[in-house]
Amino acid sequence: MQTQFRLTQIEKGKDMQEELLNKLRQVTEEERLILQGASQIQSNLYTTQFAKPSDFTIDSKKLLEKGCLIEVRPHTRFVHFPRHRHNYVELIYMCSGTTTHILNGTDKLVLQEGDLLFLNQNASHEILPAGENDIAVNFIILPEFFDRSVSMIEQENILRDFLLSALSGSTSLYSYLHFSAKDIPPVLNLLENMIWTIFWNKQNTNTINQTTMGLVLMNLSVFAEKLNCPVPEQYEQTQIFTILQYIETHYKSGTLAEISAQIRQPTYYVSRLLKKHLQKNFKQLLQERKLQQAAYLLSQSSLSVEQIMEAIGYSNSSYFYNSFKVKYNDTPRDYRKKCGLKKRLSPIITTKLSLLLFTQYLFSSFIIWYHYI
Repeated sequence: MQTQFRLTQIEKGKDMQEELLNKLRQVTEEERLILQGASQIQSNLYTTQFAKPSDFTIDSKKLLEKGCLIEVRPHTRFVHFPRHRHNYVELIYMCSGTTTHILNGTDKLVLQEGDLLFLNQNASHEILPAGENDIAVNFIILPEFFDRSVSMIEQENILRDFLLSALSGSTSLYSYLHFSAKDIPPVLNLLENMIWTIFWNKQNTNTINQTTMGLVLMNLSVFAEKLNCPVPEQYEQTQIFTILQYIETHYKSGTLAEISAQIRQPTYYVSRLLKKHLQKNFKQLLQERKLQQAAYLLSQSSLSVEQIMEAIGYSNSSYFYNSFKVKYNDTPRDYRKKCGLKKRLSPIITTKLSLLLFTQYLFSSFIIWYHYI
């Protein structure tokens, strides 16, 4: 009797997966035009700055509704997808068939069924034409979506490093991570649950999706042997990563002088290093992280704007409001209204002191580990 029940559940799972695949196989309007003779993608669907067909940035504002942190869409088949970057984190889940990707101009990667590919904001990405049964799903994810998910990864590992760098909007030691997850059923089941939830536009599921993604990351962390990633340049990249870790733990009051002393280099060296690899200075990186944390607290907590300002280290309200509006095109209060998320955070991060301790807890052990490997 118990065996029969298990078989029934497996069959239901297979039926659900087949139903999802059938939905994803449907030809989109863009694909219909390609099949009718269009020779390239519709650039206006992805960017407002398609100056060079061979190199452009896909804009999250084109793919995400305002206030949303995550979206899914099937990969566009039947056409060469030209070299591009993203101003968000992309996760590609290969549901069936294969797709061929050119990463950073030189690395050729063929995704097989069950494979996952994480791409941060700095990876360049090109995709060769896919066939009718080559079904891939693209998760379009704003970095702040990972705030909750990262806190669920207890182990210090490459995946966590990658996400922490994505949170700061800066160059990571790795611009992409490739997992062969076909033999990890919990990961595939969790991803398919997320696709169902997002694809069918279920309301008030942001926390559920963040927790589900956290479970995906926890499972992937256990299967380190399933990870393929490029080998980084060591010395400067190590220092960059130390600086980014410092920003994560000290975004409230960190200084260029302090991190320069920590890595035993003059301030001009740190400034030059950041400019060379990240095209940003220390102050810009620090402010970006402050504003990302502000956006997260506005959408996920009931803290007042004044409390959030204090928690992230802003004393000048005019400067905070202006900076936030430039980045998110909304005032903090309007951003909160549009997110429509009123649920309180856990008490561990609802006060200024606890927020600081929480951040330090997440990252201090990693910094110690990283320096001694």
